[in-house]
Amino acid sequence: QVQLVESGGGSVQAGGSLRLSCAASGMGDGTPCMAWFRQTPGKEREGVATIYRGGSPSYVDSVKGRFTISRDNAENTLYLQMNSLQSEDTAMYYCAAGALKRKYGKFGLLSFVCPGTHEYNEYNYWGQGTQVTVSS
Repeated sequence: QVQLVESGGGSVQAGGSLRLSCAASGMGDGTPCMAWFRQTPGKEREGVATIYRGGSPSYVDSVKGRFTISRDNAENTLYLQMNSLQSEDTAMYYCAAGALKRKYGKFGLLSFVCPGTHEYNEYNYWGQGTQVTVSS
């Protein structure tokens, strides 16, 4: 059974940095995709970044150039390095894992890709979250 445990959240002033970690267990061939999402009370869960087991990170526009997603497959750990934090980044941050999805491209060519930052319902496994608070 897949279990995800986030850590590294906290309070920081605007412009500061934090590094989130997600320790994963029970991962297998069926869960090559991992991602970070965030949510504030009263708002929908927002995708932050995704990454495949072999790399290929993807980011939501609002964090490009500031956040870096990475993973250590040997240690089964997902990371999110967050720099130049802004008050708008304040949220509960969640780690997620899931399977590849089918994607049909030009001429009907089939490929398999990780669900995007807008597809939180495609991720099957979730951690409990870690709070990030950025004060201005």
